[in-house]
Amino acid sequence: MSLSTEAVAAAGAAWVWMPDDAEVVEDAGYTILRLPDYYGFDLSVVSFTPAGPLAPAVDAVLARARTLGPPVLDWQVLIGDPPGLRDELAARGGRVKLGLEILAADLADGAPALRPPTVPVELRWATDFVTVRDGAAVEVTGFGGELPPATRLERTAARNAKATPAGRGGTLVAYLDGEPVGTGGVAVVDGVARLTGGVVVPARRGRGVYRAVLAARLDYAAANGATMALVKSNPATSGPILRRTGFTAFGQEPVYALPLG
Repeated sequence: MSLSTEAVAAAGAAWVWMPDDAEVVEDAGYTILRLPDYYGFDLSVVSFTPAGPLAPAVDAVLARARTLGPPVLDWQVLIGDPPGLRDELAARGGRVKLGLEILAADLADGAPALRPPTVPVELRWATDFVTVRDGAAVEVTGFGGELPPATRLERTAARNAKATPAGRGGTLVAYLDGEPVGTGGVAVVDGVARLTGGVVVPARRGRGVYRAVLAARLDYAAANGATMALVKSNPATSGPILRRTGFTAFGQEPVYALPLG
């Protein structure tokens, strides 16, 4: 299978991040999430499908966001979004907060063989409380925010204990000498492996830990029917690794921070 920009854009647009502990604010042309305090941000636009002129549609999203309380709205511009959206956000005070890009890899012939790490990495699927907690701690180190409450971690472990063996996805945690040092998630949806949260603690980078977590997720995805792997990465960190392992960049998907004051 040869991946096209159209196919990747459609797969990216279908990927709507909606954690079960978020407050969902929806209208006909948009969805906004308000996140609990332990996330690293408060408000996020996760879908935008305007039916009419762009400028009034953007204004409607911002007007609704202002009623929700937090002072800043995060808005990621997808490669399939309407032309001119970046200019509209910039005109309203939006500034690029994170310069993400969307990358994809063809898994139709199976997962690629990646170079092994230079250290003995142990990988565990996060299907119990302790492993879920370890993975969440690594994410906080890499991405910020705070550890979720224990009740949230317990629910995640219970969900993963069902989803992972069923082939729907889960989270891997990497250990060196018994210490959690890396993590990464995967969800297999309609033949697409959505890769999330790939991060390694700063002191353990450069040893192939990220690559080991990536390889295991791709193997899992291919074994469970995925023909495309999709990831929204930071070009300054994970992007070069992904390119070296066979991923192709299809475009920039920057996250804008818009003041709501």
